[in-house]
Amino acid sequence: MEALIISGMPAVGKTTTAMAVARKLGIQSIGGGDVLKEMARERGYKVTGEGWWDTPDGIKFLREREKNSDFDKEADRRMVAKIEKGDIAVTSYTMPWLSKKGIKCWLEATQETRAKRMALRDGMQDSRAHEVIKIRDVENYELYKKVYGIELGKDLKPFSIIINVNTISADQAADEIIREAKMQAKA
Repeated sequence: MEALIISGMPAVGKTTTAMAVARKLGIQSIGGGDVLKEMARERGYKVTGEGWWDTPDGIKFLREREKNSDFDKEADRRMVAKIEKGDIAVTSYTMPWLSKKGIKCWLEATQETRAKRMALRDGMQDSRAHEVIKIRDVENYELYKKVYGIELGKDLKPFSIIINVNTISADQAADEIIREAKMQAKA
């Protein structure tokens, strides 16, 4: 099967949906953060678990990454190579624009919905999650506009599947992605 590339704004449910897609199809799921962790290991960092980004080593690596956009470009090159092989569900902000292959899915939700999901996922107060979402939306938009000219959240041209996830679960979104992808493969 062609790679499925799942994108959307922060806390929209990209990773949870990609994991559901991968589980249902029996394929691998990977995100940009996974590739960055792979790169950190290669540089001698001791990468551990999901919360690694919040450890001193994780923060040090992120600071190193912030100083050099080559980190993101290398991670993106690695992601493109994985997408070209197929049979993978990928979460990424940039891959829908950078990869010529793959079925590209955009998950859409309001800031309100995303903040509620973030608060629940990260165990924070709703008001704090709203602040974080607003900041991350602006920072991500500015970063990808600067590095690649991508207008994240505004330019939806690369996407053949757009799903509003305000009122559906990640499992329901995964089912919709799989159904649409199968229809596109037949066409």
